[in-house]
Amino acid sequence: MIRRATPKDAQALADLWNPWIIGTATTFNATARTDTEIVDMIISRPCFLANDLQGIHGFVTYSQFRGGIGYARTMEHTIVLAPSSQGTGAGRTLMAAMEEFATAQGVHQMIAGVTAENPRGLAFHTGLGYETIATIRDAGFKFGRYIDLILMQKILS
Repeated sequence: MIRRATPKDAQALADLWNPWIIGTATTFNATARTDTEIVDMIISRPCFLANDLQGIHGFVTYSQFRGGIGYARTMEHTIVLAPSSQGTGAGRTLMAAMEEFATAQGVHQMIAGVTAENPRGLAFHTGLGYETIATIRDAGFKFGRYIDLILMQKILS
């Protein structure tokens, strides 16, 4: 089931997201998200999650790609899945719900920023119709090394 996240979901989303933040290079952020930060995210932007009787399996959210009115129809998303939910279709279902919602809100395109050390994320986005548009060399620094950032784009409308 896909639904909008509520502030009551903050702890579950932190439990899902923080292991990726702390233990992997799939995000350049190295500081665990607090419940308060996640509540602020849920309140300030669209946030959808996949859940069933066993719990929350993933979430997706987006916000404006860059500041300023000229970027008002270009968004960048974040998607996080539980390891056990990868390859089950949950990610595709979340992305479809998010893209449908974004299109209805007048969003023209979606940007994915994927670390070069996340080949599954790159393949996932390619499978959804995202195209690589840029590589920013050494954009991130984590675990004592520089990591490239791959920008991918999908035109929605």
